[in-house]
Amino acid sequence: MPRSWPLPRKTTVWVTRAAPGAHALDTCMPINVIIRDILGVARSTREVRHILHNGLALVDGRICKDTRRGVGLMDVLTIGETNYRCILDVKGKLRYHPISSEEASWKICRVDGKTTIKGGKTQINLHDGRNIISEDAAEYNTGDSLKISLPSQEVVEHIRFGEGIRCFLTGGSHVGEYAEVTDYIVKRSSMPNEVQFEAFGTTLDNVFAVGDVSLPKSEVVE
Repeated sequence: MPRSWPLPRKTTVWVTRAAPGAHALDTCMPINVIIRDILGVARSTREVRHILHNGLALVDGRICKDTRRGVGLMDVLTIGETNYRCILDVKGKLRYHPISSEEASWKICRVDGKTTIKGGKTQINLHDGRNIISEDAAEYNTGDSLKISLPSQEVVEHIRFGEGIRCFLTGGSHVGEYAEVTDYIVKRSSMPNEVQFEAFGTTLDNVFAVGDVSLPKSEVVE
């Protein structure tokens, strides 16, 4: 299993693998493992299935009935009346922090790329597998973030990536920390673009613009 999963190692032979979906394997965990091993809501996979089949578990505001459904970075998981948001702690481990019902009504998605589709429209590709169609190709840029409502998926706020914007680090030696951008270096080569902060730098792939949006603290949970 990926190093980002906060589970003890060398204790069991098998672990549930997240089904192929929106998130990469190292940025999500299957809902079966989350409910049973992380949150402790159920004692067995059979109890997890009972919870799911009764419509008591929601991912991003929609009922989930697949035990292998991956719940990944920035996703909102609802079990009964309790809501959780997935973020990374300062050790790079996935954590599911309790949040209020108001916070559970939205999530932040990073723009990972853009594609021109039929009709001259632009498809905005988000980090969690969602796609948004835009009439204006220049409206959103790679590195920007969108605050969307759940489950309607309407864009509530556009967070433009650039100098002075507050970001959440999703990789590198400063994973789980927040920092403000001081410079963005675009490489005219095959090298990845770099983002400079006050005391360090990293590549654009490790940066998630959040702006003034409030997210759970990313401290280590023992």
